[in-house]
Parts: sequence; C-alpha cells; structure tokens
Amino acid sequence: MPVSLTDIRAAARRIAGGVIVSPCPTSIPLSEITGARISCKLDNFQRTGSFKERGARNALLRLPAAAKKRGVIAASAGNHALGLAYHGRLLGIPVTVVMPDYAPLIKITTCQRLGATVLVHGQDFAAARAQADALVAEKDLTYIHGFDAPDIIAGQGTIGLEILRQVPDVDAIVCPVGGGGLIAGLSLAVKSLRPRVKIIAVESTCTGNFAAALRAGRPVNVARRPTLADGLATLTMGANAFALARRHVDEVVAVSEDWISLAILRMLELEKTVVEGAAATPLAAMMAGRLPQLRGKKVVLVVGGGNIDPAILSRVIEKGLVNDGRLTRFTAVISDRPGGLAVLARVIADAGASIKDIEHDRAFSGPDVSAVHAVCTIETRNRAHVAALHRALKKNGFPLVVAK
Repeated sequence: MPVSLTDIRAAARRIAGGVIVSPCPTSIPLSEITGARISCKLDNFQRTGSFKERGARNALLRLPAAAKKRGVIAASAGNHALGLAYHGRLLGIPVTVVMPDYAPLIKITTCQRLGATVLVHGQDFAAARAQADALVAEKDLTYIHGFDAPDIIAGQGTIGLEILRQVPDVDAIVCPVGGGGLIAGLSLAVKSLRPRVKIIAVESTCTGNFAAALRAGRPVNVARRPTLADGLATLTMGANAFALARRHVDEVVAVSEDWISLAILRMLELEKTVVEGAAATPLAAMMAGRLPQLRGKKVVLVVGGGNIDPAILSRVIEKGLVNDGRLTRFTAVISDRPGGLAVLARVIADAGASIKDIEHDRAFSGPDVSAVHAVCTIETRNRAHVAALHRALKKNGFPLVVAK
C-alpha cells in the first residue's frame, strides 16, 4: 500500500496528544562550528527518547479491534520496541518484542519496564525477525515492521510536517538513514509541500544500507559491522521505504565512527543533550565537511533518539576527547632515580597540560635498569596543544612512544 501526504496528515491528527510536538530550536554553538544556520529537531525529547513513537502509535491505533486484543510483535534493536511498548501500554494492547543480542541494555531494560514481553534472540536483525515470525504463526499476533510498514512510515513522516511549521524557511534537512522509515516519511512530507528543500541522508560507514540499495537499484543485505549508530544497523532498507526515499532524497553521505563519537560529545557539551549514535550522524556529517554546500544555509538536523547506554556513553566521551585532541596518551622514558618523574611533570605543567594518570612500567622498560617507562594520560586543549607538548618533551630529552 503506497503512502501519501494525506496519510501523513491523517497520522498527525491521529497521534496528536499521545506524541509530543518536539522542539526545533536554533543552535548558536552548532552554527558556529559548522558554518551553517543550524536548528535541531529534538525528537530525543519524546517519552521513550525516540521518534519511533510516532509510527508506533499510528500503527497501533490503526489495528482492528480483534488484532488489538490479541497483541502485536516486532523485531527491533530498541527504539521501535520502546515506542510499541509505551504506546501499547497506554492503549491496552499487549506487546512482544524480539531484540538481537547487540541491542543496548538500556533499551532492553526500559522495554521491560514499560510492560512489554522482551525476548533477546539472534546475532542480527534477520535472526530476531525470524523468531518474531515464528511467534506470529504460533500465537496469531500482528507483526508491526519497524521501518517498512506504511502506517509506520506515515507516522514518522509527521516529523517533516512539524519541521516545516517550526522552520518555514529551511533550506535543507539532514536526517539519519538505516531501515529508511524515517527518511521515507519525512522526505515525502517535505518534498510534497516544499520541493526546493534539500533532503540529505546520513549513514555510518559501518552500515551503508541506503547507498548499497541505490547502487543495486533495490534493497540489499549489508553485512553488520560494529557501530555506535546501532539504530542504523538494520542490515537492509525496507522495500516501501526505499521506493519513497530514492524519489525524494537528494543526497546520501557516510560518516566514520570517529566523527560520530565526536558529534555525540559536541551535542553533550554544546547543546546539553544526550544523543545516541544514529542521532549524532547529521551533526557528524556537517562537522566532517561532507556537506560544504550547506555553509550559510538554514539547516535542520534530525536528532532522532537519545537512548545510549551510560556505560557506552562514558567510553564514547573519552574517545571523543581523544579525537578532539583533548586527551592524549604517550610513553616517556625517564630516569628511575629520585627526581626523574618530577622533571617530566614540570615539563608537562610548563606546557600548560594536565596530568590525568601516570603508570610506571619497569618490567618492560628495556635493558637499562636505571630507566623506567612512564605511561602518561594527559588532558590538553586541542591537537595543536598535543603537538606542542610532544615537542617540549622531546626538546627536554624525553623519548616518546605515542598511543594511536
């Protein structure tokens, strides 16, 4: 069943009151670092922390009464499951979700807390989907596809209607793409009303579903690789989503994991908001210089979710600091006699850097028993500061081995 602008408008009326109209504020700091006039569509402010609530509520409300009573099931890495669990509870519809084993723990536990039956099964989305299909046949449940069901696409498209009302003079919208439900609905809504607005899709270099589908002319399976953007790791685009997106999306770009981690850090520091990897990809694309044509333009970044595992977030912050040149590690050879460490510390302090951690390595420091390896983790201002620190250490006679 094709999706139309009429379907998206009907979905907007249907979900009103159950899903918030998320804010879309202008960001002065993100505008300064990207050179564009940036606004952020903050759908991580939804109750479950994701835009997926839009499609989930729309699809649940569209079910026949008998199907509502029997319940629904879906395979999901997390956010679609959260949306179904939350709105299923509000609407009195039983929800079962099958999650692959890479699903973040925060999404699994939140789903359970919202009242869904959660089954963790399989190493990828395909295995989780196969298990869900088996339960559909066994228990006569209704399967709700997380990114390709027409009602889901129509629900996600409501975000496009909101953006056009909130930023009526927008020049471009930069949006993550994984399975394609969000960008399919958004691009259909926006291009139907404002054809001149550019729609740009962003994926991780570790996912690449949309780019692969465009090359093949149809959705194809893409081997899963570890990525911070777990919400984009669906293995393939949906057929309905691809048919819509290929007609309405102007460009697709990919960003590396390093840029995604740095974008998460920037959102935390500059926007004071927590985002997951998939939601950080639009900012990552802008920061990485992948979209130079948008400099000076009014650009909306779709911030689709904030459900990142706190343990992962702490590691991402540290990786972001490393990529930003604000945390560096090196091994310096120092004298093991009194005062050797003090000389090293003085050089570091004189360079304006701060020692976070020093570990002595005597056992593996080579044949010179009077020398010791000092493994130093240092806080710095930026990459130029790191380079200046390294020069100062070498000038003062400290051979360095720099961690990569």
